[in-house]
Amino acid sequence: MLNSTVLVLNRSFVPIHVTTARRAFTMVYQDVAKVVSPSYETFDFASWTRQEVNGDASIGTSSGAIRVPRVIALLSFDRIPRRHVRYSRLNVFARDKFTCQYCGAKPHRSSLNLDHVVPRSLGGRTTWENVVCCCVDCNRRKGGRTPQQARLRLRRRPARPRWTPLVNLAFAGVRYDEWRPFLGMVEARHRAAGLAD
Repeated sequence: MLNSTVLVLNRSFVPIHVTTARRAFTMVYQDVAKVVSPSYETFDFASWTRQEVNGDASIGTSSGAIRVPRVIALLSFDRIPRRHVRYSRLNVFARDKFTCQYCGAKPHRSSLNLDHVVPRSLGGRTTWENVVCCCVDCNRRKGGRTPQQARLRLRRRPARPRWTPLVNLAFAGVRYDEWRPFLGMVEARHRAAGLAD
């Protein structure tokens, strides 16, 4: 439960990134952020611990259960995130829509791997243009070979993404209902610009 995702907003309620529930609890406890409810109310740590759980995801503490927040807003951070997308495992998964780029399967995230199209053993580098999301089965089948040598075909040539990672998380469905009001505007703006393909 502490590793579930939480949407982080800046103080203007613009989405800036996603963090873990563990980190979100720490930020709220340290008074760096407040929890945002579905009705846009904000709560500090003490007031959030008094909220009823009502079957929602929660963690147990010695003083009772505490609801896991789904959205938090930072109290002093108000810049808009840069358009540069940092290379990371999660961002490669998001770019590829959590889909194996060889067979098209969409397994659970725990069954996904990163694959170097040109293997490192053959001089391939760890770059946006050489790494794709793939399922465990295709990764085993490919091994240390190129896709052609393994008789696999890439569904799409890998490239540096043009969107922010948060936008693609929205399109990948890795979100909660509580995220919808905040991601809706971001999705609409990027769909209009043609960046969600």
